[in-house]
Formats: sequence, C-alpha cells, structure tokens
Amino acid sequence: MKKYIAPLVAICHIVLCLPAMSADHPELKAFPAAKAKTERLVIVLPHKERGEEDGFMVELIVGKMMETDGVNHYGLGASIKEQDLKGWGYKYYDVTGSSQTMSTLIGVQPGTPKVTKFVTGSSLKIRYNSRLPIVIYVPEGEGYEVQYRIWSAAADFTKAEKG
Repeated sequence: MKKYIAPLVAICHIVLCLPAMSADHPELKAFPAAKAKTERLVIVLPHKERGEEDGFMVELIVGKMMETDGVNHYGLGASIKEQDLKGWGYKYYDVTGSSQTMSTLIGVQPGTPKVTKFVTGSSLKIRYNSRLPIVIYVPEGEGYEVQYRIWSAAADFTKAEKG
C-alpha cells in the first residue's frame, strides 16, 4: 500500500498544478486577455527538444458535452481559426461559427437511454511547440470545450517505390 502513496501524491500534485503552470507561462503575457463575452483557454505542452518536436503535432478539437439519443451522429457548426498575434510572430486560435447542433435523422426506439457525448465541431492540426502556450479564445456561456490530442510520427521512414 505504501508503494502507491508516493506516485499518487505526485500525480495529484501535477494535476492540481497544471492550471497554475499554464497561467504562469512566461510567454503568456504576449497574448491579450479575453475580450468581453469570450474566455481564454491555455494549453501548455510537455517540453521536448527542438529536433524531437518535428515528430509531433497537436490536434485541437472544439465541442460540447451534450446529451444525445445514442443512435444519431451529432456535430456542431463551430470551427477553430488560426490568427496572427501582430508584432510577435505567434499564433492564437479563435472558436467561431454556430453553436447549432446538426444530426442525422435515424429513428430512435422509445425507451432508448440517453448518452452524454463530446459533440464536436471541426478540428485543427498544428505543429508541436513546447516553448509557447497554445491560446484559444472561445465564446463565453456557449458551453464550448477545447480538447486536444498529441499525434506522433513513426520513427522509421519508408522509401517510395517507382511505379
């Protein structure tokens, strides 16, 4: 039992410190505060060496947690647009578009249980850069979340053959 306590404490410390770490990022000062009726979300990526970062990408996915019928496919009209931070050479991202939900029209049997899902809009893949925070501005009060995942390339290359 004792061997599990130290790793558990370390994990709790990391999870509790993540919001503080993103708020204290030294390059975050370059990005403007959220405008009226928007929220600023920040992602701080794990550090990697410069040459190592070329093998990774980050996918940003905008969406909302919603109760669905569990049968139809749902989507949002929201998208993530890349913007230039003038004078800095940095990028930031705006969530734009409609928060309207679209779905297929498959008939649902009465009594089918509801399912809570992350209903997504568009996604955007960007290059991995652990030296800068990823800053996303989302409309306030719309219930948007931005989730992300890190893509990695295989270490081996395959040669194309003449055809």
